[in-house]
Amino acid sequence: MSDLPRTALVTGASRGIGKGIAEEMARQGCQVYLTYVSRPEEAEKVASGITASGGSARAFRLDVGDPASVTAFFQDEVRDKVDLAVLVNNAGVTRDGLMVRMKDEDWDAVLNVNLRGAFACTREAAKIMTRQRHGRIINITSISGQMGNAGQLNYSSAKAGMIGLTKSAAKELASRNITVNAVAPGFIQTDMTAALPEDVQKAYLGQIPLKRFGAVDDIAAAVAFLASDRAGYITGQVLAVNGGLYC
Repeated sequence: MSDLPRTALVTGASRGIGKGIAEEMARQGCQVYLTYVSRPEEAEKVASGITASGGSARAFRLDVGDPASVTAFFQDEVRDKVDLAVLVNNAGVTRDGLMVRMKDEDWDAVLNVNLRGAFACTREAAKIMTRQRHGRIINITSISGQMGNAGQLNYSSAKAGMIGLTKSAAKELASRNITVNAVAPGFIQTDMTAALPEDVQKAYLGQIPLKRFGAVDDIAAAVAFLASDRAGYITGQVLAVNGGLYC
């Protein structure tokens, strides 16, 4: 067993689902590395909150859509410095719009961060985890990637791509005792869903058998399970956390 600190790297963790995952991984005993792009104060607040609760956390600025930055980050901050036990690819952006009006740059931006970013981080983590001969990689996809969503062609395509990434990487890395799984949230109560008009929220709720939005903690708990020893024989799977809303 390595003497280096057991570490969970969570991308896009300054708020929302990423924040909840980072806090839960700290509760599970991991040192947490959390990344952000545009909200340094919020990310530092998350790290400080984890530390104040008795855990260990550091916040780093990382644009996962820039492969060179990802490579440099893993080289400078991760390799030979920590035991990278868990990678959670959560970082993502949206640029919604109907297909016929969608600009090329909006397509490219979402695919670059959400899918290429997950690939870049998974590739670098795999190099380290392969040497360690252990690791857990968990990709945060979406129900939009399973059933599609009007006005989110770019986002749905990226999230569907993450499912393919998950299944293929799981086959490549299994022989090195590395599991790769995905969590597919449904409608989760975040700042984004809270801002939706009441009639829109009611329409969404009407489609959910459990008749409520999910909580960030529901997603964090699923990630914690897949990161645990109890999930050692689970790989290449997509865990849908959606209140019964199936495609």
